[in-house]
Amino acid sequence: MNTHHPLTQPSSTSLTPALNTSDKHLQGLWLVIARVGWGAIVLIDLLIFVLSIPAYAAQLHAICTTANIITCHPGMVTPGNAVALSHLGIPLNGYIAYMLTITLSASLISLATGAIIVWRKSQETIGLLVSLLLITFGCCGSTLELVGALSAVHPDWVVVQVISRVAYIIYPAFGLFFCLFPNGRFVPRWSWLLLGLWIISVFPFNAPPDSPLSVGNWSPVLLAALLLFTWGNGLFVQIYRYRQISRPEQRQQTRWFAFACVITIVLNTLYSVIGELIPAFTQPDSPYQLAYASVTVFFFLSIPLALAIAMLRYRLWDIDILINRTLVYGLLTVTLLGSYLLLVFGGQYLLASLFGPNNTVVLVISTLLVFALFQPLRQRVQQLVDRRFYRSKYDAVQVVARFSETLRQEMNLEQLCSQMLTVVQETVQPTSLSLWLCPRKPEEEPAKSGTRLPLPSISEPGEHPHFASPNPPMSHDSTNHTGKG
Repeated sequence: MNTHHPLTQPSSTSLTPALNTSDKHLQGLWLVIARVGWGAIVLIDLLIFVLSIPAYAAQLHAICTTANIITCHPGMVTPGNAVALSHLGIPLNGYIAYMLTITLSASLISLATGAIIVWRKSQETIGLLVSLLLITFGCCGSTLELVGALSAVHPDWVVVQVISRVAYIIYPAFGLFFCLFPNGRFVPRWSWLLLGLWIISVFPFNAPPDSPLSVGNWSPVLLAALLLFTWGNGLFVQIYRYRQISRPEQRQQTRWFAFACVITIVLNTLYSVIGELIPAFTQPDSPYQLAYASVTVFFFLSIPLALAIAMLRYRLWDIDILINRTLVYGLLTVTLLGSYLLLVFGGQYLLASLFGPNNTVVLVISTLLVFALFQPLRQRVQQLVDRRFYRSKYDAVQVVARFSETLRQEMNLEQLCSQMLTVVQETVQPTSLSLWLCPRKPEEEPAKSGTRLPLPSISEPGEHPHFASPNPPMSHDSTNHTGKG
């Protein structure tokens, strides 16, 4: 019996089918030129890194009295930070040693990640670019604080002044990265024109600190507009590539990078919002303000690690599980925290006449209720996330579960085959599907009368149905079973 199940072939609606989506590899003379240029820039970066470490340590000893983001880098001690350190009993030298340790550790992580990528992907355009970006940021600092310190401590070094200005070219390199990631090709082809906005954005960062053109003197509206015209066009290009051009593997690479960026932005925004909502955290001498430089370094570490996974294509599909768990436990944490605060403050208000304004009974009851709600609420949030963001996988699980229940009761082979084809179509969604059952040959009939023919056995849920015959008569036609992806 040969049963063919008709399928509806999905139509392709790609807007640019002629674009090459394969990874771009360099060969011959271009590869030599690219590697030589990469090596020259890396040598300059390493020279800056070595010279900037003592300069950055010397700059941390100075108290920054301005609020300009150009002259006062994250990690520098403000007068309020000095008061906070005094209240905490932490000596200034101890804080400086701590900042040097975490800054250099983050730089070494970026350097190691860039070295691994260029070791494995030195023939790919995007591999050379990503490794160069990571190494440059590792040597110059995530906010160029290392090269900025070198320029401030040695203002009479002409070469250092030139290098410190040229270092800002790394931001247009970011625009180039958005246009090329993940396969090293300009998509759309005209996207290279957007690099002009990134090049223009370099000049406000290089303007003198007392100039009105300096980005440190801009209003928040102008600064937001600058970010929109630069980072916004990079986001547009990546969304366009993801939806219209990228292959499944390339989409996973984009997901890793996007996940790291979203986590970094959300955590930084959340840290700033919490600092604005709680008045005690807004004070200049608050330890919360002192910790800003540290948390910024740790938050940005997710980006080089995610780029390493994306470029090396190591466990790419684990990002789906990671995003799912982040959504579930993020929503769960917010819900439980909100419930706990509501129970505590609401219970304190309602039971103040019985137990007084400050009592531990409400705290204990609230804690027990939140603990009891954890597991059922987690399951509920998991189902909500699966239905909303992973609908196809959620539907596939439900279809397989219903088919497993049917296997317990269905004994008609024809109906069972039809249902099996339907389940495969709804879950795997192949382009073609057929089921072939090998008929029993007459000479293979049992010689003895009364011998029972082998019947198909029904497996437990989660197992595949099989036949009791020594030579299973059922096989699948797998000549064309490619799924939609």
